[in-house]
Amino acid sequence: MKVTYNWLKDFVDINITPGALADKLTMAGLEVVSLEQRGGDYIFEIEITSNRPDWLSVIGVAREVAAITGKKLQLPKDYGRPTSHVLRPTERAVSILIENKKDCPLYTATVITRVKVAPSPDWLKQRLELLGCRPVNNVVDITNYALFETGQPMHAFDLDKLPAGGIAVRRANNGEKLTILDGQEKTLDGAVLVIAAQDKAKAVAGVMGGKDTEVNGGTKNILLEAAVFDPALIRRSRRQLGLQTESSYRFERGVDAAALDSARRRAVELILGISGGESAPVESRGAGFKKKKIVNLSMAHADKVLGVSITAAEAVKILKMLGFGAKPRAKNNFSVEIPSFRGDVNLEADLIEEIARIHGYNLIPVSLPSFRPNATAAAAADLVWMVKNTLAGQGLNEAITLSLIERGLAECFQVPAGLAVEIQNPLSREQEILRTAITPSLARCVALNLNQKQEYVNIFEVSKVFSLSADKNNPQEQLNLGIALCGERSMFLEGGLVKDKAGLPHLKGLLERLFRKLGVKVYDFRMLGSQEAGVYIGEDKVGFITGLGKKALDYLDIKNKDVFVAEVCLDKILSAAALKIKFRPLSLYPGIKRDISFLIRQGITAKDVLGAVRLKAGPLLEDVRIADYYTGKQVPVGQRSLTVSCFYRSPERTLTDNEVNPLQDAVCALLKERFGAKLR
Repeated sequence: MKVTYNWLKDFVDINITPGALADKLTMAGLEVVSLEQRGGDYIFEIEITSNRPDWLSVIGVAREVAAITGKKLQLPKDYGRPTSHVLRPTERAVSILIENKKDCPLYTATVITRVKVAPSPDWLKQRLELLGCRPVNNVVDITNYALFETGQPMHAFDLDKLPAGGIAVRRANNGEKLTILDGQEKTLDGAVLVIAAQDKAKAVAGVMGGKDTEVNGGTKNILLEAAVFDPALIRRSRRQLGLQTESSYRFERGVDAAALDSARRRAVELILGISGGESAPVESRGAGFKKKKIVNLSMAHADKVLGVSITAAEAVKILKMLGFGAKPRAKNNFSVEIPSFRGDVNLEADLIEEIARIHGYNLIPVSLPSFRPNATAAAAADLVWMVKNTLAGQGLNEAITLSLIERGLAECFQVPAGLAVEIQNPLSREQEILRTAITPSLARCVALNLNQKQEYVNIFEVSKVFSLSADKNNPQEQLNLGIALCGERSMFLEGGLVKDKAGLPHLKGLLERLFRKLGVKVYDFRMLGSQEAGVYIGEDKVGFITGLGKKALDYLDIKNKDVFVAEVCLDKILSAAALKIKFRPLSLYPGIKRDISFLIRQGITAKDVLGAVRLKAGPLLEDVRIADYYTGKQVPVGQRSLTVSCFYRSPERTLTDNEVNPLQDAVCALLKERFGAKLR
């Protein structure tokens, strides 16, 4: 948007330099991107935000200048007043038909006869040229002048080139053609709004007029159009036709219907004053006026928001200079009437912003807002960090994947029908639904890494997952942890190089280590099948560990590889965390280690064995664990060989064999009696 210094001075008595004015406008939100001196005037180029179409006019900018400088806005004498010229009914009556009031809420047509089309006076040509607009003739130049001054686009038709009858505002017929003012022939369709006469399009509404009705040196009578069009429709029309004009730029942002008649009268006065002629009374269809909005303003709230005290008198003065109406409602409270040209103002916060920017952002002191930290949220964030740090310490790599997945991938992971939150307008097939679990995304990540020739993939992710509530009305979310393992890694141990192939025990071990780190005491892993186990805290199932089935592996095109995944609800795990760690002094006395090797049936879990040993051995047993596991030719079918390592220690003395041996014998007896173990 360009505007000149001298043109602004027609409306405001400016007593500061152009440079100082540019600084003040920028500080008030109208960013002046350039200031150029030319032809005895100064040209401001202002960056206008899309929510302020009222700034797309000299009067709109002048209103801001008046408020910033504390001066009065002085509109032209003929602006908003009845015409000073005599209105004479014309022999050429023009009727108006609007097919759809949403497309065109308001349309006016003013017939002006006996005009003399000629070059514009120098002052008019100079002002248009400074704004980058090429002068054409006095009538066309006045419509452009009125557009820049008032922000209301207008178009002049050569009345004698219009077929007799009325004007119709309608959608174009499919395949309808129109040659526009720049000489291009455009093929139109039903998405384009046109101005038509005798069922022939004569202009693209709100964008550009037609070539066959242009005003030129032979024009004697004109029809002046001033209207309001649907902004979205104008935007679509000009994009489809590849056009951008000063008119469309304003129409697609919204023009002020309440100011249309004042702008029209301003243009009529200029045409009659410069081109001569006689004007007939205006023909009008539609209203386009909206009910006035009232927003309540509390100065106490304004002071709290801004952090500085602004008097009620100053606030009311600022609002009135910007065109708002303010009436007292209570002490330091006001009912503010929103002007029709400020469609962006709907809330009290909007009014406070208007007061602040005119008062001066630079006068508002810089301060940090006071706040009370959310201890619960901070603690939860620390626990999430601990989870990530623990898993990274175990050698896993953190992955970050999208929350959107395709429906086909979700089906491979047996997501219940109707549980997923579907996207109504997905950007691609891969982003159809919000994931109900992290593991589908991690499995795809595993497939990608395998395609990049990675032999071992060990990744995890902490993220939100989403699902519909039981009544399927409200989406729910929860924080989950997902882990995926695939392949084998090489490790150097005492016996040399060992190939460690990922499996369910690895996932179980990772989760056990995590639970111990978080202080979760009562947890369990319960087998639900040969390749799946449920993860429990107490009796509450919080997740699962499993191997991917053939359907999922085929969908992801993973061949000759096994993929194992685990997923747990981190919200439930963190609620069971107990991080109050007590220090226990290191023992001053050595311990005694005893191993027991035995054969046991396959169906008996290591958990049951270890639990029984702990209870039987008593308080001197400091630790017990599975030291070795073996199945092979030497072990009968249906059995396995286990080695349990028991470590005994006393905090008070050095233990002797005489104290430990009876305990160890009791443990061996227990294994035989309860589990049918055969010692080796």
